[in-house]
Amino acid sequence: MKTFALGLASVVLGSVLLTVPAAAHGFDTCTQEPKDKWQSQADAEAAATEAGYTVTRSKIVGSCYEVYAKDKAGKKFELYYNPVDLKLVEKHDD
Repeated sequence: MKTFALGLASVVLGSVLLTVPAAAHGFDTCTQEPKDKWQSQADAEAAATEAGYTVTRSKIVGSCYEVYAKDKAGKKFELYYNPVDLKLVEKHDD
């Protein structure tokens, strides 16, 4: 019985350790399209600007454009855009 309990504990701990970094990382699955179909990173920044945000920087994370921006009140956000159609996929408070 101890062997079963240790095995189960190992599986649970392993699952937690694998999911925590992914959760801490943010959102990074926006598209499965190849990069030659992506619009430019500058276009993602422009989409955020058009939505009323002030962009501070951006980067590629997984298959998303992650745009760091502030709203009119100065609150910081991480905006995740699908690089193919530039739709906002996810928004997190920073």
